[in-house]
Amino acid sequence: MNRDMETLLSMYEQILEMIDLGIHAVDQHGKTVIYNRKMREIESMDVEDVLDKNILDVFHFHPEQPSTLLEVLRTGESILNKQQTYFNNKGQAVTTVNQTHPLRKDGRIIGAVEIAKDVTKFRKLIAEQYQRSEPGRTLADIIGQSKAMQTAIRLARHAARSEAPVLLIGEKGTGKDLLASCIHYESERRAKPFLAQTCLSLPDDWLETMLFGSEANGEIQPGLFEQANGGTVLLDDIDSLSLPLQQKLVRFLQEKQFVRAQGHEPVRADVRLITSTSGDPIDAVQTGELLKPLYYQLAVHCIVLPPLRERREDILPLAAHFIRQGNERYGLTVEGLDEDVQEAFLAYRWPGNVRELEAVILETMETMEQDTVITLAHLPAYFRAKLAPDEAKTDFLFDTDDILPLDRYMEEVEIYYIRKALQHHGFNITKTAKALGLSRQNLQYRIRKYQIDKE
Repeated sequence: MNRDMETLLSMYEQILEMIDLGIHAVDQHGKTVIYNRKMREIESMDVEDVLDKNILDVFHFHPEQPSTLLEVLRTGESILNKQQTYFNNKGQAVTTVNQTHPLRKDGRIIGAVEIAKDVTKFRKLIAEQYQRSEPGRTLADIIGQSKAMQTAIRLARHAARSEAPVLLIGEKGTGKDLLASCIHYESERRAKPFLAQTCLSLPDDWLETMLFGSEANGEIQPGLFEQANGGTVLLDDIDSLSLPLQQKLVRFLQEKQFVRAQGHEPVRADVRLITSTSGDPIDAVQTGELLKPLYYQLAVHCIVLPPLRERREDILPLAAHFIRQGNERYGLTVEGLDEDVQEAFLAYRWPGNVRELEAVILETMETMEQDTVITLAHLPAYFRAKLAPDEAKTDFLFDTDDILPLDRYMEEVEIYYIRKALQHHGFNITKTAKALGLSRQNLQYRIRKYQIDKE
């Protein structure tokens, strides 16, 4: 029986650590008895700093926002959907939305548990909404002599003279953000804000508040459209926006007003909307991912940005531009690429487009010293493996012409092997993690860290 109880307690402990919600439980005296992984992440605390200690000895609460755990211990009543801001022992502000409940045994309160959702990062996103462009960039600054790119620039110039919405279509890394900012800075709205937001991988309620603001608990939190009043908003991956939010966006475009989340009164905002998608918007309409009325409103100006493999005459001028940036960033005097690198760059398909070219150039120059020409030996080993996939698979591991610091060398070996394992298992995360002896979370962390994608 004891063995079964130990097994059961071990299972409970593991489950609590896996849950993606903060769990904090205290006994009847206010001392912490349960403090899971997610709660430690939310509060940026170590378990030994909190466990078996009274929460008032660890956290600081404002008198107007007392601890919900202690309030529930005092009243014996649950507190639901309560937003709370307090400070950890490092003086850092923490904001959560909590469900707090009393714990009873035989009718007697023996403790309380708080189930917390982290909104600290969300509040930071709102507070630090950024402009993803260099102020003053214009269409004349865009590098692109290919016919397809010249067409895109010409259409963007027409769009800059208009107030109508713009839809940018192109693969990831083709420069949609840059083109959007250039349209803004060549328009009559150039003196007003240009704000950008992705619609990908954010919870629906967060995204609604990000865009339209909220009036939660009587506190008005302005969204992007209010912050950018008079200016321009870029929404990336518009086809990832949920259908209810797409409908709300349709109404906003029609009426130039909206209602904040949990609000009642309409709010007016004068905003020029630019949206982007990396897929075919017609396909998205046909599959139901993009509302037809929204597509028709967004596509008044429709601009397609070609992938880099279809504008090869722009590869070397772009490389020269990124080399100039690298010289300024790292204090170098690199003059260009040698002939072998030029040929390799022109033959490569650049699945990551301009963004990949920029990353390769800057990563290369980060480790250069006095050389004035970039050779194949200077390029990152993982990228050389892409350029010559049919060479012996371990050649780059023992390349004595390119001696790197050991930590950089081991990182490149790790990237190469993870890529190889993912390709072998068809990018199946579960199978790859099992083969590598990693947890799914550990593998996903490395994929994000090294920016590994299917392509």
